[in-house]
Amino acid sequence: MIWPAFKLSLLVVSIATLLISVVGTAFGFVLAKRQFRAKELLDALLTLPMVLPPTVTGFYLILLLGRRGLLGRYLYAMTGWTLAFTWEAAVVAASVMALPIMVKSARAALESVDSRYEMVSFSLGKGELETFFRVTLPLAFRGIMAGIVLSFARALGEFGATLMLAGNIPGKTQTMPLAIFEAFFSGEDRQAQTLALILTFTSIVTIYFTNVLTRTPKGS
Repeated sequence: MIWPAFKLSLLVVSIATLLISVVGTAFGFVLAKRQFRAKELLDALLTLPMVLPPTVTGFYLILLLGRRGLLGRYLYAMTGWTLAFTWEAAVVAASVMALPIMVKSARAALESVDSRYEMVSFSLGKGELETFFRVTLPLAFRGIMAGIVLSFARALGEFGATLMLAGNIPGKTQTMPLAIFEAFFSGEDRQAQTLALILTFTSIVTIYFTNVLTRTPKGS
């Protein structure tokens, strides 16, 4: 049970982290660099999964993406396929739960970039997209990378929303946190301890690298 759960977790977390990195940075940019009326409302909606119980977020995902959900019913009608109780559902659940961390980190990092550097780029005839990749992103890189690392760890440890949307099917949707849950209640303490130690070690490494990335260099 350990190896299949470990492999599935790596697959789920890798895809989720890639999605989170792109989507979270995009939302962080909009919140940091754009002014519009519903800005803080958008930020509040994106932050909700961070403050709601994971099972509540999972319930909302079922209402939205389940076979009879607001969007899921149309997907099922067109393709005969439903997202619920698949490994892809675990990716969605992990992405949604970890996205607020990425958005917050990206927004803070992008807001810290001195806008004068961007104005200089614009004055030299550079477009907004080129300025972002050549000026803004390099200056915010450490903060954004810290967000990616923390999001990876959060996605790896996701339990509640995954259980609600993807279920706990060994070899199909059972990630490491779900495997720990099942092993504990099945009396397989050694297996639960092994998986818990793997997740604990990963969390320690994640915190270490986050501290390294966010540490302010001496003399700056």
